Amino acid sequence: MDERLKRQLDFILEIDKEKNIFRQTHLSGYGRNENDAEHAWHLAVMAYLLQEYANEKVDIAKVMLMCLTHDIVEIDAGDTYAYDPAGLETQRAREQAAKERIYSLLPDDQKEALQAIFDEFEESKTPEAQFAHAMDNLQPLLLNHSNNGGDWKAHQVTAEQVYGRQSRTKEGSQRLFELTDTLIQENIAKGNLRG
Repeated sequence: MDERLKRQLDFILEIDKEKNIFRQTHLSGYGRNENDAEHAWHLAVMAYLLQEYANEKVDIAKVMLMCLTHDIVEIDAGDTYAYDPAGLETQRAREQAAKERIYSLLPDDQKEALQAIFDEFEESKTPEAQFAHAMDNLQPLLLNHSNNGGDWKAHQVTAEQVYGRQSRTKEGSQRLFELTDTLIQENIAKGNLRG
């Protein structure tokens, strides 16, 4: 086997570990906690289906690749809960170290390409990154909504915290932010989110 193929296969096996990184969010219908690989797959399908609601025309293949790869770093860095201030303080450093180690398994050209996709997602300046972030925000909100706010209640999350997290959704999709606002208001009214 040549060196390039060996490195690609090493990376492919390494990212299988993403299936073992469990998130705080539960599957719809009060299922178990979702894992990062399920989350990434869900975002990619959502991006394809909802692309008509992006504020600008996007390269949907690039958005889907961002969705599929943005949490690979959590193999090393772990999942940082969106409403954990202490975890959020160290998240960037942990994820940068993980990005270097994991993507370095690949041949240099693919390492550089995927690290650039990760960095673009993190910087959230392009229409593609902004729409990918809208998916990353909307997906757990939809799951929480489907579970009667179970994860929000378990962590005593406030409406203000959810609005803070969701505020950037409008950068990628004003229409989906309007949906987000409606769902948050419904959950406040039901008592699933503290006001």
